Amino acid sequence: MRLFLNIYRYLLTKYIIVYNTLQQITSTYKNRLQSIYDENEIRNFVTILALYELGYTKIDCMMNASNELNKSDADFFKHSLEKLEQNIPIQQITGETEFYGLPFKVSKDVLIPRPETEELVEWILKDNTNKHINILDIGTGSGCIPITLKQHLPDAKVTSWDISENALEIANHNAMINNTEVAFEHQDVLKFDGALPNQLDVVVSNPPYIRELEKEWMHDNVLDHEPHLALFVSDSDPLIFYRKIAQLAKANLKSGGALYFEINEALGKEMIDLLNNLGFNNVELRKDLFGKDRMLKGIA
Repeated sequence: MRLFLNIYRYLLTKYIIVYNTLQQITSTYKNRLQSIYDENEIRNFVTILALYELGYTKIDCMMNASNELNKSDADFFKHSLEKLEQNIPIQQITGETEFYGLPFKVSKDVLIPRPETEELVEWILKDNTNKHINILDIGTGSGCIPITLKQHLPDAKVTSWDISENALEIANHNAMINNTEVAFEHQDVLKFDGALPNQLDVVVSNPPYIRELEKEWMHDNVLDHEPHLALFVSDSDPLIFYRKIAQLAKANLKSGGALYFEINEALGKEMIDLLNNLGFNNVELRKDLFGKDRMLKGIA
């Protein structure tokens, strides 16, 4: 009898729409997503979607868990669940995320900002107390790095490059919603050949660094729904972007200026050797909050 009831409940949540209350929605999400995500992550999805669609805080979700939803809101949760089952990231479902306490729009054309990148930004901000500095960010994506730096260093001159016109459109929109002035430019760093008009104090980049051989270890929500242009490099030359950016930085940084990279955790030694061979001083490798070699700095 108990087995029958369990099968009945599963079929009910699997094939019949049960989206009348947040309590029912949470139960349905758990049943449908448990093979993909853990329970805490599933609860977090419901909270994020409730904030986006209903304006609810976590407390509101608990206080109003048994309240009936209108059809429009119920349909939103239904369609969001279908997208989550397709491994579409929650940030692409809502079209937004938060980075360093700031709001950012995201789409399939840009990487979703990660906590590790917040650590890179924190490092730059702690190092640079001179607010009148000239910063170049390369491979901006959503614009999370340059916009955050400009927010906290309002007197800095910040320029940012990307090869993707779609990414630059998103980045410009994010600068607007954060009331921040960043000069976004369409530029392929691998084809850039020349000197910049002004010497730089800081060059920062989170370029593509995942090798093709590492694809098999990646989650489907990243592999299937985030831009490969911003993720992958060939196995034969995984440092192609780092080499070019480091050469550009060495030629255009002021004496004492700094180059900052987010890097592939597996290539820390190779990155140290690259910067040392190009003549950078005081090369420093740092671990991220997960204990992985993730950030590198060199002084010109």
